[in-house]
Order: sequence, then C-alpha cells, then structure tokens
Amino acid sequence: MQRHAGGLALLCALLLLTGPARAADPFLRRTATVDAVRKVGPAVVNITTERVVERSPFPSVFGLPGSDRFFSDLFERGTRRTVQSLGSGVLIDADRHILTNEHVIDRAARIRVQLADGREFEATLVGADPNNDLAVLRVETRESLPWVAPGSSSDLLVGEPVIAIGNPFGLSNTVTTGVLSARDRSLRTENRVFHGFLQTDASINPGNSGGPLLNAEGSLVGINTAIYGGAQGIGFAVPIDVARRIVDDLIEHGEVAPVWLGLDVQDLDARLHEMLEVPDRTNGALVSSVRRGGAAEAAGVRRGDIVTRVEKRPVHAAREFYELLEHVTVGDEVGLDLLREGAERNVKLKAAAVPESAVAELTEQLLGFQLVARGQGAFGVANVRRGSGAAQIGIQPGDLVLGINGRPLSNASALRNAVLDLRGRQQALLVVQRGPGRYHVTIPLG
Repeated sequence: MQRHAGGLALLCALLLLTGPARAADPFLRRTATVDAVRKVGPAVVNITTERVVERSPFPSVFGLPGSDRFFSDLFERGTRRTVQSLGSGVLIDADRHILTNEHVIDRAARIRVQLADGREFEATLVGADPNNDLAVLRVETRESLPWVAPGSSSDLLVGEPVIAIGNPFGLSNTVTTGVLSARDRSLRTENRVFHGFLQTDASINPGNSGGPLLNAEGSLVGINTAIYGGAQGIGFAVPIDVARRIVDDLIEHGEVAPVWLGLDVQDLDARLHEMLEVPDRTNGALVSSVRRGGAAEAAGVRRGDIVTRVEKRPVHAAREFYELLEHVTVGDEVGLDLLREGAERNVKLKAAAVPESAVAELTEQLLGFQLVARGQGAFGVANVRRGSGAAQIGIQPGDLVLGINGRPLSNASALRNAVLDLRGRQQALLVVQRGPGRYHVTIPLG
C-alpha cells in the first residue's frame, strides 16, 4: 500500500513539473493551419480603392438593376464624391502581380495595397474579367515581395479543411477556417450568374473578397468572393484552376476574349418539344444554326441537335449555355453532350476567337440594325431591318447608340462584348442619341 501511495505521489510530482512545460511547447500548437498561414500570410495584401461616384439625375430607370450606374456614365451632371472600398488580394508571382476579385477594383481611380509587414504601395490594374469576377493588379515597386504560386483545385474533396485569409470589415490579415462544403455551385447575383464556385463555411465577409482560400497544406486553391450578400455561414470562392487560365489572358491582353464555337442556340420551349417529339422532361438548348467553317461544323454538330451539357454541367436554357462559355478561354477544348433523334453523343470543340464578321452579323440578327463607328464612345445606326423590333419602336439610321445593357460603347472591343452578351436574352436596354436628345429604349431581340 505504501509502495502504491509513493508511486502516485511521484506521478503527481512529474505531472506538476512537466505540465507547464508541455503547455508552453510551441510544437504542440503549431498545427497545419498555423503552418499554412505562416507560409501564405505574408503574400496576402489589403486593397484600398478610391473611386469617384456621381449621383445621376436618373437614380433608377424603371427599377432596372444597374441603371443608375449606367446613366451616370452617360450624363455629366449630378453630385460627384469620392468613396473608398476595401478588399483583399494575394501576390502570385515574382513580377508583383496580385490576383483579386473584379468587383474589388471596379471603377477604381486609385488603388493602394498594404502587406502584412506594413509596407504600402500603389498598384495599377493589369486586366479584369467581370464574367468570372477576377482581376490582376501590379504593385508599383522594385522591392522584392513575398508571393505564393497558385495550386490546383481539381482534386479538392468535399469536407476537407480550408483556410481563408483576408481583410473583413477592414480587420487586416484575419484568418478563418472551415471545410469545403460543396463544389461547382452556381450563384445568381443582381446582375449576372456565376458558375462553378467552391462553397465553404469558413467566414467570408465584405473585405475578404479577393483573398486566398487555402487547403490544409497551404496551397492556394481558390479566390474568395463576398458577392453573395445574403449568405450567413456560407462563403464562395473561384476555383484556382479557373483563375489560372484567366490570369494568363489578363496579363497578356488585359481582358479575357469571348470565345466562338460556331453555333447558335435557342430555348427549347413547349412548342419545340412537341414539334421535335422530345420528351417533356428533356432540358437543353436547341442548336438553331451552325456557322460555316466553325468548330461546331468540324465536330459534326447539326442544326436541331439539343445541347444538354457543357463540360458536364447541365444546360437548361439558351442563356445558361452562353453563360457557361464565359468560363472558357481561346484554345480550350470544350465538351458538349448532345441529343440527336433520341440518341446521346459527345463532341469536343476547340474554342476560337470571335471573328470580326460575326459581331456585325449578330448585331443585325439580334438588334435589327447595323452599327458603324462614329468616333469615341458612339456607334451610328445603319440599315434598320424592316419589321424588326428596332424598326417598330422607331430606331432610325443616323441615331447614335451609346450603350447596351449597362455597357458604355467606348470602343470596338466594348461593342463586341456587349453584343455577344445579348445571346440568349429576350430584350436589350439601349441608350440612343438623336440630335441633342438622349433616350433610353428597350427593344425585343431577334
């Protein structure tokens, strides 16, 4: 009995001696999360932007989303003020390029970044892609800056731990953790639909936008976005595999050029279901035309085929088909699942750049008139098609079109992007100038 009592006393003494030492042992607290943050944290930046906001005399046009922003671009009266906004980003190469969200730097007149070590620098915009909510900045300095190479998101597992670092509500270098809740989420915002997002329960709040999402190894697997304002306990991120393709185009060209597959699609409505004898539950977009010499013709796509999936993502309507193509870059191989006379087939198409002739053809086809450049930021109407929606509402040759669906027509590239964005839509909002007057008109699309 005495031996047992003595052994117990010795054990208690050892515990008392080793307890504080063990609690102070940093190796017990240095988890995978700590290592990941130490590895990537220095490359995360806080982004502060300044932009001039002009309150338009037309604050809302028939309640159309974004109409106040649209018309403030086109009218030079109202109250000007400078506002600041906060976001995050991550340095991704030795050339001091920062990857962030497009909405973080949208319309910024000045961009400043601050590193975790307190250094501050001016940054310039290299390129932005609103369709994927990504942008690339470049820090204006010759100093060596910490950076982290993008990883891969192709092998992410639902349920694995993830880490977000950012600047939520101005609280710099904040770390939050969670798990990957889902992959390939579609997210609808006020102005557009995003596809292929990662979902996480790691806290992502305003200010986190543009910051890195890491896996437990500290690899950069996504770019966080806080555009879904109604979320509580739900965050989203752009997969890094998507971002890597976009970054190359942004650095080289300043934009992501829309792609061309050489086919047009339309909605598969109830009438077409009956005419084509397609089962009612079949979802997809009907191929209405195949362009000569395009990738679709080369792959054997035919008019009347039904596109049911793009890269394994289901297609429910024509607009969704074109939205899915916004994640594709020139040179990518795109897989389409088709339904033809009840039989399923898969084809691979190589995405090409949009031919200049296609823009003119689509403009006439969709809007019902041709457009000719008339100086900076304006295109003149020519050859209005008889019986078109434009003709019915009174569009005339000689009118100037200044903007389409919230996109000012500043140059030929802006016109191209605006016209291509009309595909799969039912109507368009135009700003038209005739003489000294400017008007907003909504026209049905052909």
